[in-house]
Amino acid sequence: QVQLVESGGGLVQTGGSLRLSCAASGIIFRINTMGWYRQAPGKQRELVAYITSGDTTNYADSVKGRFTISRDNAKNTVYLQMNSLKPEDTAVYYCNLHSVVHDYWGQGTQVTVSS
Repeated sequence: QVQLVESGGGLVQTGGSLRLSCAASGIIFRINTMGWYRQAPGKQRELVAYITSGDTTNYADSVKGRFTISRDNAKNTVYLQMNSLKPEDTAVYYCNLHSVVHDYWGQGTQVTVSS
């Protein structure tokens, strides 16, 4: 059974930083693309960043230069370092594992940026 468990969300002031973590189990982690998505109230879920098995990364324009995605295959964990946070970054952040047969999702972690 595949499980993705996120942690690291919280309340931070504008300009602050947070690091999200997502630990995967029940699947061969290193061969899959991992991503972070977010969903703000009243909005659709959107891609924030992803990292492939070959460590290629891609970011939404809104977070380029502020967020960094990385992975540690030895720990089956993907990270999202978020710097220079803005109120518009407030959302529930979801971890995603994209395999060839299925997409798996974590339960989400709340990030709130106060102005």
